[in-house]
Amino acid sequence: MKKFIALCLLIFSVASCSIDDDPSYYFEVLPVESVDIPDEFTMGETYPITIYYYRPTSCHSFRDFYYNKDNNERTVAPITYVFEDNDCDTLTDELVEATFNFHVTSNGSYIFKFWQGENDADEDTYLTIEVPVTE
Repeated sequence: MKKFIALCLLIFSVASCSIDDDPSYYFEVLPVESVDIPDEFTMGETYPITIYYYRPTSCHSFRDFYYNKDNNERTVAPITYVFEDNDCDTLTDELVEATFNFHVTSNGSYIFKFWQGENDADEDTYLTIEVPVTE
């Protein structure tokens, strides 16, 4: 996932370059602090899933979700704009929420891996939640 995130950030950074006077920004994937997710899903239904993450500065603003699916496994993390502004305030406890809708399309269980950053060995860590699907 690290390589994918780095590639996304590079592509988005290059794509955001402009010669006009628009604000300058780049993208940053932030770690998930916690999640509100149902204990079980019903086949064919749609459910809101809310993630919570800390906004590190006043220059960070939610853009979208990193969302990767592999069979019934989903990897999720928030992607933020980071506006390059010298007047950014450092924030230490601003917990932000973002929600996406998940449509259940297969039986069995879904395994959600919410990216929580890297450990001391530079390995990705995840909050992993398995949600069974009922008929």
